[in-house]
Amino acid sequence: MGRASGRNENHHDGSHGLTTCLDPGRGWTITSGGWNFLKKLECWEGHEQALIITIRKETKRTEELEEAGYRSPTWAVLRALQQINSATRIEGEAAMSAPPFFQSAGRGDLLLRGEQEGPTVVIWESLSEQEKAIWLEYTSTMLGWVVWCKSKKRAEEIRSFELSGKVTFFNNDETKSKEEKNKKNGSQMKAHCGQSVRYSSWWKQGNIKMAVSEEHASCWVHKDLTVTTKQIQALLTAARASGGKDECQVQLTGIEQKY
Repeated sequence: MGRASGRNENHHDGSHGLTTCLDPGRGWTITSGGWNFLKKLECWEGHEQALIITIRKETKRTEELEEAGYRSPTWAVLRALQQINSATRIEGEAAMSAPPFFQSAGRGDLLLRGEQEGPTVVIWESLSEQEKAIWLEYTSTMLGWVVWCKSKKRAEEIRSFELSGKVTFFNNDETKSKEEKNKKNGSQMKAHCGQSVRYSSWWKQGNIKMAVSEEHASCWVHKDLTVTTKQIQALLTAARASGGKDECQVQLTGIEQKY
C-alpha cells in the first residue's frame, strides 16, 4: 500500500490500484495511475490542494453524467480516433479519465493540462452545452478536429460541426429502423448493438473491462481532412470489439510513462 500526504491533513491511501482522498466533504477515489500521472504534471506540481479540489469537482461531474447514461469510449477507440488527425488534445472527458496519450485535455474554457491548441479529438456527449458552444467558436477556423458522437437520428436537428464536416464512420444503418432490419432478415434478431465503451465508474474502480453501448456512434471530421481506409478500418475494429478488456499496456517512454 502506498501513501501520499498533502497539507491540511489530506491523505490518499493507494491500494489495489486505487487512490482515495479521505477529506470530509471532498473525498474521492480514482485509479492510482490517474493520480500519479496528474500530480507529476508540470501544471499541478506544487499545487496538490488545488488538484485535490479539482478532482473532487471532476468526479462529481462525471458521476452525474454517468447517472444520465454517459459512458466513456474505450482507450482503443480513442487511440484510433487520435490516429486520424494525429491529435495532441482531447476535448471532453475529465481530469482523471482523459487518457495520458493526449498531451493536453480540457473542456470549453477549462484547461486540465497542456495547451489549449492543437489537433483535437472531441467527445461530444461529455461536453455541456456551454462547453460545446465555446469549442465551436474556437474551432471555427480550425481544420484538425475529429468529433466522436452519437449517431444522429433522421428527425434530429443538424449539429453545428456538421456544417463544415463530413461523416467518416457510423456504427449503424441510419436508413432503416430496427424493425425494418428485422423484417428484412426474417427474424426477431435485434440490429447489432453499439460500440465498445468503458463500464460506469471505471475510473474509480480500476475496471478495464469493455461493455457494449446501446447507442450507436459516428465519427465526423472537417470536410477538408483526408481520412484513409486504413484509419477507418482501425476505428471500426476498435469500436466493434465486444467483451474482453480494454488496452492495458505499460509505457516506459514518452508522455505515458508517468501514468
